[in-house]
Amino acid sequence: MERISRYIVQKGSKLAAVYCSDLCRAIRSAEIIAEPHSINPIISPFLRERNFGIWEGLSFAEIEEKYPKEFEAWAGNPLKFSPMGGESTLKVRERVIEALEEIIGNYKDEHIAIVAHGGVNRVILCHVMGIPLENIFRIEQDCSALNIIEFWDTYPIVKLINQTV
Repeated sequence: MERISRYIVQKGSKLAAVYCSDLCRAIRSAEIIAEPHSINPIISPFLRERNFGIWEGLSFAEIEEKYPKEFEAWAGNPLKFSPMGGESTLKVRERVIEALEEIIGNYKDEHIAIVAHGGVNRVILCHVMGIPLENIFRIEQDCSALNIIEFWDTYPIVKLINQTV
């Protein structure tokens, strides 16, 4: 996270706000990014990673081993299948895009950072690039990766995806 914060500062950008999920790992990362800009992160549960229901806390390898048919169905089309007790991809998109639009509306022509999770980042990238949500897993999102999106009045421009500076 410190290298991402340095990257932002080196590019001459002053952040007006840093938003983050309410999960502790996102909050800590947001604090590190916000500190050089003398701001405090704004915590939003709408940026939280999806609820995976009975799969919660399991790695993909563990899910595939314990629930092979369900995992295959979900990986094949995350819109048509959700883990039992979990949040659907469509519900994730609904809450994430609502939050994104509010954040963008509050900071027109200013630089902001959003510290979220792989699934949330993929939803945002699919949305801004017009990629069907069924293809969400065609976008890689490594831990601590940086994505840069410029939002113009009529359309967004994705400048960088999954940069691990």
